[in-house]
Amino acid sequence: MVSRTVGSATALGAVLLSLLAVPAQAAATDVAGTEAAAPDDAGLRSVLHSALTQGAPGAMVRVDDNGTVHLWAEGVADRDTGRAVITTDRFRVGSVTKSFSAVVLLQLVDEGKLSLDTPVNSYLPGLLPDDRITVRHVLSHRSGLYDYTNDMFAQTVPGFEAVRNKVFSYQDLVNLSLKKPLDNTPGAAYSYSNTNFVVAGMLIEKLTGHAVATEYQKRIFTPLNLSDTLYVHPHTAVPGRHVNGYLTPDETGAALVDSTEQTLSWAQSAGAIVSSTRDLNTFFSALMGGQLMSATQLTQMQQWTTVNSTQGYGLGLRRRDLSCGISVYGHTGTVQGYYTYAFTSKDGKRSVAALANTSNNATVLNTMAGTLESAFCGKPSTTATTKATARRVTPVKQQYEDIAPGVARD
Repeated sequence: MVSRTVGSATALGAVLLSLLAVPAQAAATDVAGTEAAAPDDAGLRSVLHSALTQGAPGAMVRVDDNGTVHLWAEGVADRDTGRAVITTDRFRVGSVTKSFSAVVLLQLVDEGKLSLDTPVNSYLPGLLPDDRITVRHVLSHRSGLYDYTNDMFAQTVPGFEAVRNKVFSYQDLVNLSLKKPLDNTPGAAYSYSNTNFVVAGMLIEKLTGHAVATEYQKRIFTPLNLSDTLYVHPHTAVPGRHVNGYLTPDETGAALVDSTEQTLSWAQSAGAIVSSTRDLNTFFSALMGGQLMSATQLTQMQQWTTVNSTQGYGLGLRRRDLSCGISVYGHTGTVQGYYTYAFTSKDGKRSVAALANTSNNATVLNTMAGTLESAFCGKPSTTATTKATARRVTPVKQQYEDIAPGVARD
């Protein structure tokens, strides 16, 4: 293996740029067998730099391309000390947790302990107000269950501070959701709701008799050697070297709030995992490579519900269609102070994980999506640039902070 460092780190406005290279075996391909262009390192660096100019203290990206690793990081992990972000830092991954929860449940389907089209109330009697809500509806955000975080984080910083140190039970969170009627008839429409994956956590614990932390560890973390990946709820600290998260207040010009330490009890199986860029790439590569469940269940996971013209949602899995015609598979994650993108190619041979350590900043969220274009589409042609611009989500003001805010839901 050959390694070299490009650039250097400084105390404030720290920049760490590094590239590790080993011989690649074969380029990643999309579903149609189209060979992906080489990752655009200049494009990746530009995305990170833009995120910093837009308000993120730091940002990083890792691309694993079937043997070649691209690592880029810029800015600071800790605003008080000026410590630079490095790509081995841990961070809170937010809604990427949903993919882990879905994998556990699909493994239970493989084991004959669960059926996707059986009503949730058959496993958790009396939990939900409509017996027509199935496990599939929950995993595909088609249950109609109201997202309690809409109200919890109607005011971003006050909402966060009110729950930062609270410990909720799963039932507490479902009860918050059930204060409001269903958004739609079960199965009728996609409507993103964190409540769905709270229910997923309850199913995991009921069917296994173990805490979700135990099942994540036994079924995913240990088999894949995800040594940076943890489920620490309800403890508030992120263990080991990590990136601090900085929450953007709703008031223009207000100081960022260090949101690193919290129980994340308001999210749990919907968003409480801690991980690293390496581990996220390993996870999604293994998932799409067929290592975590049967081919039958992986096919079920990719039964897409249309989100918009360039996105679909399966069972705890997102599909994003890029400007170059390649589709990528993974999940986005938002939790106070952290924006994560983690996606892989159809064959799992090229994966990208990217992180900016801020949130409630729609401009940064949209900018970080550019890591996918640079990682999978390579250097943009004029045509590709035009398509990418046309497909870019228009930033909007976020009215609340949750695991996947309005911008990411569309």
